[in-house]
Amino acid sequence: MTTFRAPENPILGPADVKPSREDFEVIGVFNAGVARYDGEVILLLRVAERPINDDPQHVLTAVFDAEQQQVVTKSFANRDPENDFSDPRLIVRSGQTYLTSISHLRLARSRDGVHFDIDDQPTLAAVNEYETFGVEDPRVTKIDETYYIQYVAVAPRGVTTCLVSTRDFRSYERQGVIFHPENKDVAIFPERIDGKYYALHRPHSPLFGKNDMWIAESPDLNYWGNHRHLMGLRDGLWDETRIGAGAVPFRIDEGWLEIYHGADRRSRYCLGAVLLDAQSPWKILARSASPIFEPEMPYEQAGFFGHVVFTCGLLLENNILRLYYGAADSVICYAELPLADVMATLNG
Repeated sequence: MTTFRAPENPILGPADVKPSREDFEVIGVFNAGVARYDGEVILLLRVAERPINDDPQHVLTAVFDAEQQQVVTKSFANRDPENDFSDPRLIVRSGQTYLTSISHLRLARSRDGVHFDIDDQPTLAAVNEYETFGVEDPRVTKIDETYYIQYVAVAPRGVTTCLVSTRDFRSYERQGVIFHPENKDVAIFPERIDGKYYALHRPHSPLFGKNDMWIAESPDLNYWGNHRHLMGLRDGLWDETRIGAGAVPFRIDEGWLEIYHGADRRSRYCLGAVLLDAQSPWKILARSASPIFEPEMPYEQAGFFGHVVFTCGLLLENNILRLYYGAADSVICYAELPLADVMATLNG
């Protein structure tokens, strides 16, 4: 595989993004949705923040209070045995789980696709009871002249996927929850197939521990049905414990190509490819046995959650996959992969 990583990597990090509040600090900028609009590359960044904390005896986090319609701070004592901090992403107390940060989505624009101007304020942030712990991991699908943003919403009620639409990345219309708990990694196909919309999604089964990819169809992008299992985990391979859609699928001569993520038993996240039938996208034509992209650089191996490369978006231009990806849940990086090389990894 011929892979080019931008010498500027990471192209965006916490120091590049202004906190949404003076008493907050940005701890991660990663997993961006990608689109082209008005001659620019648009990134919709996931920005993770937490309250600035000068008390080493406590851990602070922030949650959105739907009744007060504002973000509030919560404090957890380090030495309280009821508090579990073993996962840096979570605080678990008496069966209740909190996130150690709250995320919102922030717009960034670039003419060259590497150097970005970032808005000072959040573009999309928590507004209701389904988004108490924030909004995360957007994918952007352009259908006709409308851009549909599908994003993960996290709250005590569960992990859902919501939909927002825009035509200009200035005004936004919220469509609400489109996939109920527990579901994430939703990627809507960029065109109708036989008059229907299709989406990849990743439900979670707590009883059986399944983290497989499914596909669903819709007449209107709001109501989804005819759910079908698409593909599962592969024991002993790089995607043995968890898989999910990465970028929005894109059409090539051979069918629909999807760049997806997978994790192994060490929680090492890599990217792979799967080719779906053009007219029957629930049919798999080929799948990569080995990763097409894996965490190798220091900024991919060390960070808030290390050994992770994770994409929510890419651009296919001149037969090159222009990949924007989160590294170690901390920063955003840029890489290029030749389409021909990716196709060569596929096994029928």
